[in-house]
Amino acid sequence: MQISQTPPPVTDRDSLSDPVAAAEATLRSLPAVSDRWAMFLDIDGTLVDLADSPDSIVVEEELPARLTRLSSLLGGALALVTGRALLRAEAMFAPASLPIAGLHGAELRGADQPPPPHAYIAAKAEAARFAESHSGVLFEDKGLAFALHYRALPEAEAEVRREMAAALATAGDAFQLQSGKMVVELRPASGDKGTAVAAFLAQPAFQGRLPIAIGDDLTDEAMFRLVAERGGRGIRIGQTLEASAATERLPSPAALRALLAEIAP
Repeated sequence: MQISQTPPPVTDRDSLSDPVAAAEATLRSLPAVSDRWAMFLDIDGTLVDLADSPDSIVVEEELPARLTRLSSLLGGALALVTGRALLRAEAMFAPASLPIAGLHGAELRGADQPPPPHAYIAAKAEAARFAESHSGVLFEDKGLAFALHYRALPEAEAEVRREMAAALATAGDAFQLQSGKMVVELRPASGDKGTAVAAFLAQPAFQGRLPIAIGDDLTDEAMFRLVAERGGRGIRIGQTLEASAATERLPSPAALRALLAEIAP
């Protein structure tokens, strides 16, 4: 059955001028129109609160089961789209088994990954040494990507960016740099969160549905642009929509989790 690509009516859409009220209305309407929507969720800063280091992130105990119930409500059309490595994201939300795109779309569940080139391994090793010699800079190894976090040492931003530019020159043009909140990452150049969402939308559970993308960072803008092109909705987590392709907003991950608890208790 072909599903109309015209967005269904949503309760309280007269509050569209208020992006927070619009986001709340979009999510609260899902149980009534669950056969029309697909949902794509970032993890860090979206489903979970940011922390001083990636390993200190806390996933609320009930969240994996709640996402499983929400996925069931949506007929399986729910996916996590994250900058984390796919296996790490899976472990965070176990025992939930959800479609996941890792490394900003460079990894998709079930896809074979080639071994990293030697130049990339050399670049990673040098970045790790840089972090070891700069107290407050954190090195994160994601397998086929790595990052330097400077949240604990903001004044090191310029030096971190120079180090990562040198890493990119070493790794080669199969990779690219991605900036985020107090972090610079080197990752594969192929794909982004937008292409990951497009790939999911071609799969049976997602086909014919309108996408809702929820994220908080620069890497999520590719999702927001894609869902806008497909007639969906982008919801940004944070205090502003400035320079964002999202049109709706929630103030915090806690606000999102509270809404998810309403619609998938």
